[in-house]
Amino acid sequence: MLACELALGGVRPLVVEKLTAPSDEPRANGMVGQVIRMLHRRGLLERLTGDARPPDPAAEFMFAAFPLTLRDLPDNPVYTILAPQRRIEEMLGGRAAELGVEIRRGREVTGVTRKDDRVLVEINGGEILETQFLVGADGGKSITRKLAGIDFPGLTNDATVSRVFDVDIPRKMVDRHGLNVPGYGHVPAFLHHRTERGLVSFAPFPDGRRMIAVSTRDIPEPDAPYTFEEFRQALDYVLGTEVPVTEPDAPKMKRRLSGGNTRLASAYRTGRILLVGDSAHVHSAIGGPGLNLGLQDAVNLGWKLAATVKGTAPAGLLDTYESERRPVAERVIMQTKAQSVLIGPGPDVTALRTLFGELLEEPEVRGRIARLISGAEVRYDVGDRHPLSGRFAPGDVPMHNGRPLLIDPAGKLATIAARWLDRVDVIRTDKSSAMLIRPDGYVAWAGEKGLKDALKRWFG
Repeated sequence: MLACELALGGVRPLVVEKLTAPSDEPRANGMVGQVIRMLHRRGLLERLTGDARPPDPAAEFMFAAFPLTLRDLPDNPVYTILAPQRRIEEMLGGRAAELGVEIRRGREVTGVTRKDDRVLVEINGGEILETQFLVGADGGKSITRKLAGIDFPGLTNDATVSRVFDVDIPRKMVDRHGLNVPGYGHVPAFLHHRTERGLVSFAPFPDGRRMIAVSTRDIPEPDAPYTFEEFRQALDYVLGTEVPVTEPDAPKMKRRLSGGNTRLASAYRTGRILLVGDSAHVHSAIGGPGLNLGLQDAVNLGWKLAATVKGTAPAGLLDTYESERRPVAERVIMQTKAQSVLIGPGPDVTALRTLFGELLEEPEVRGRIARLISGAEVRYDVGDRHPLSGRFAPGDVPMHNGRPLLIDPAGKLATIAARWLDRVDVIRTDKSSAMLIRPDGYVAWAGEKGLKDALKRWFG
């Protein structure tokens, strides 16, 4: 995603990837939040869904294994899409190729030497790459972060073991709402379901694959290879009954994870080395915030880094990457920690959930939770002069070329912005008030005065 954004910004990125081919391991199964609207603005969402229409918000979602009704909210910000991570990677890889991005596979970073005006990157085999900037988008175990000497403080929690398996299930147990387990009851589809012994989720995917995930603190990870029998024992324990599921002939998903990390890099940038996505932050996957957070990191950084490389960036622009995105990661870490507490086992947590469930009956509370989990609460500080600015732009104005956009309903602003028309597009539409939208979809200015100041501040 970052490579695509840099290419749109007019600079030449090089991607080095240690894998020789895309991984077959199933990981994320979709996306949640504002990033879906961002992908639509870039023209990328249609490549995943085949639908050119703007996305519709979800009627319901989940929070800490509570069903979260959203259909009655006046301004529902929660967007979701089911798409396997491999498909998302293929789509972004295809777009990068269209933009002329070079991707070298089977290459691993083994060393970094920093100079005042460049970075020397050593690749396995002794090759040295010379670059103006190096960005680590290499995950929670980021070698880039380690070579740059950036600390990764946080906590490791080894208490919970999560077990996931594709399963075959008797047809009579499945309906459009979820899974009906004899001797237990209903387990809703695509929602976390808590018992006092652990957590279960059931995912019937559109391709016919059915996956169950089960998490508990009471069954430790054995010192033996992961088996379907181990998974089924954990499932039976958490639901308190024998669940008649069987192992399919060729399960695509078969994974056991012990514990988890919550960590935030001490800095997103040191000189000419930057971090993006999981290399900068790791957290619980509950609620699926990871791709929303990481891909929006990339979109935020892309245009700022491109302008810096081209020499058009105003002073301090690149520093706003961390000052804007770090607080967003802190909010994600906070809310995933809170959810992890609320899904925990035991009667004390059950009492807490009773109270929290009563609070969720209030539309105002559900609206606040919806803004939190979708990232719609994010408002960057772009100054007090324009209190409307800093929010994600309303509507779904296309921004396929990655350039900032000045919406000029009355046709009077292009003259004011004349000196910036080599880097800012202007459109006239009566569907929106006057505003200046940054390449990452956030509003840099709205109103009647101060447009030149905003243009100077963000675009040089």
